[in-house]
Amino acid sequence: MEEKMKDSMTYAGTGVDYAAMDPFKRRMLDAALPTAANLDQYGFTEIAESRGESAYVVDVGPFMLAFVEEGLGTKNIVAEEMAHLARAMQGLTGRTYHDGIMQCNLAMQVNDLSTVGAAPFVSMLHVAAGNAKWFTDERKNDDIAMGHAAACNITGCVWGGGESPTLRDIIFPNTAVFAGSSTGVINPKSNLLLGSRIQKGDSIIFVYSSGIHANGLTLTRDIAEILPRGYLTELPSGVTYGEALLEPTTIYSPLVNACASMLHYAVNITGHGWRKLMRAQQIFHYVIDTVPIAPELFQFIQEHGGVSNREAYGNLNMGVGYAFFAPQKHVQSILQIADSLGYGADEAGYVESGNSRKVIIDPLDIVYDADELKVR
Repeated sequence: MEEKMKDSMTYAGTGVDYAAMDPFKRRMLDAALPTAANLDQYGFTEIAESRGESAYVVDVGPFMLAFVEEGLGTKNIVAEEMAHLARAMQGLTGRTYHDGIMQCNLAMQVNDLSTVGAAPFVSMLHVAAGNAKWFTDERKNDDIAMGHAAACNITGCVWGGGESPTLRDIIFPNTAVFAGSSTGVINPKSNLLLGSRIQKGDSIIFVYSSGIHANGLTLTRDIAEILPRGYLTELPSGVTYGEALLEPTTIYSPLVNACASMLHYAVNITGHGWRKLMRAQQIFHYVIDTVPIAPELFQFIQEHGGVSNREAYGNLNMGVGYAFFAPQKHVQSILQIADSLGYGADEAGYVESGNSRKVIIDPLDIVYDADELKVR
């Protein structure tokens, strides 16, 4: 069977169009702003600049608390399909892949908390299914439970509870929606990371990803549909496409916790890809002069989906899951800490003055302008 003819794929073409989604987010932020006055009754104060960041921060007196709600996206659809394929293959009858996606689900939350310098300490899990029968698979349930608990232990947070509704006619009967909320603490308060701390001349440090993480899966699922062997198609290394997509998302909180006092800002490179490098509202150019070789999974996605560099780097992490902004004097210390904790990291660029916000990826001749990232 030959691979189907492909057109150049875009993320917006899959139905995930940030140009359509981001105005909704901004409208919600506008409506939320006046509610900050409700904190007065408790003697707490919001950190106004955190609105529109990846986590919302409240000063409660001796320390600060940060809050996040996030979801897994559609990565569990790949897990469910791979589990079905595994059951059909001799010797692979026990794999559900849900232990790995539980790390991804929590990572989506705690990696956002870490962007403001918060150490995660409470996690709440949300799993909503389309039919109550979905909850009766004991092997899958064990993987979900143990996977989420293990991810909590990586971050050092407690699993406090959650919710598991059945939502017939909203969710398909044979699948579920994974999400959750997490709370982090910023203590000391000086560890608070905000875009206003970025300075001209700051270095940009890339921390490498473990794969696609939990963004771009809708695009990758469309690519699977045109491959003759679907998720069982092998990459050059011999790993299957489905297995590569399900590599658990890196949790960066141990690294951020260790480096927070040396950082000015941090970015979780999820949706919007490398455009996220200009998430801070300061008027700077964020220049990348060293681009790491994209891992084979991303090369495969680009080749088989006809995905251009501009589209890929503007929506996927392309091997870089996190970015730090820090004074040059701290770069070597940060890199040494990353290495000691088992993270791959390198200095990749710098912050320079400009008349507008831009991400400039010099080696690829790509420039993303401010109007291409309107998350707030």
